[in-house]
Amino acid sequence: MRRVRFAPSPTGSLHVGGALGAVANRRYGDWMLLRIDDTDAARNVPGGEEAILRDLEWLGIAWDEGPVRQSERRERYREAAAPLGNRFGRTTLLREDGSPTYQLASVVDDIDFGITHMIRGSDHRPNEELHRSLHRALGTEPPVYLHHGLILGPDGRKLSKRGGLSRVADLREAGIPVEAVRAYLDELDLPRHDVHYDPARIRRLAIEALAAMPDEELAARAEAPVELAPALRGARDLNEARDYARLILSPEHVRVPAAARPTLERFRELVNGDGHSVVRELQAVGGDLRALRLALTGRDRGPELATIIDALPREEALRRIDAAL
Repeated sequence: MRRVRFAPSPTGSLHVGGALGAVANRRYGDWMLLRIDDTDAARNVPGGEEAILRDLEWLGIAWDEGPVRQSERRERYREAAAPLGNRFGRTTLLREDGSPTYQLASVVDDIDFGITHMIRGSDHRPNEELHRSLHRALGTEPPVYLHHGLILGPDGRKLSKRGGLSRVADLREAGIPVEAVRAYLDELDLPRHDVHYDPARIRRLAIEALAAMPDEELAARAEAPVELAPALRGARDLNEARDYARLILSPEHVRVPAAARPTLERFRELVNGDGHSVVRELQAVGGDLRALRLALTGRDRGPELATIIDALPREEALRRIDAAL
């Protein structure tokens, strides 16, 4: 059995590189520990752990044990360090206040929870030899170490939480469906080399994810009646889908130019037909489709016009036409 662990520091929402590590460990591990590396109090932020738990739950990543907080295991670390002293070679194991350093706490936790495979970013590769030596000094065999490439920002450096759409929370707030984020991380798998972050790819996957959703699911996530689902399918993300729903359900009132009256009058005659046939008929006579869209939604852009017509009850569509005239 592969026993793995995902061990973020409570510094707020996971950046995409951290999410890659979580997905990789869950995919390759039969059993996973969630550990919170909070021994460095200066880096911890209020609500940081809660943000991580929210991200993992949104991503659909479950863990088998935890969260285990290193700050609650200090006695165990001091006990483990006693035979070695406060230093191991050139490495400090315990700080002056008795708190453990990352190196000691990480190895002791891996021993106590029986971690067999260590899957982590290549930025931890320099720690491997020290961790192997610590394991042997503490009388245990080290786990298997697997290092994957990092996700880099546009500047070629390790991805920062301050970049656009670089955190899981940023993606969620931007309306990117979780299916798109998971698909992107699954595509990366365990990259052998560093890769550049590609938010444009995530946005393309978001469009595909929305297109693949059943009507009921799409409507629920867009907080809209299921009857509107066809009109929401052209949206690029859930935020845009919600915006589409709002403009159909609660349009802004506008008046259209007098020149558009023939188009709106002709629409009144055709409104019993389905949306696509109505649009074709109006196009055939040179109708002002922009004016019709304005009359129905108050905007000159949005979902496909035919789907708007299909989504509106006949009486409501006629009421909006009359109001625009």
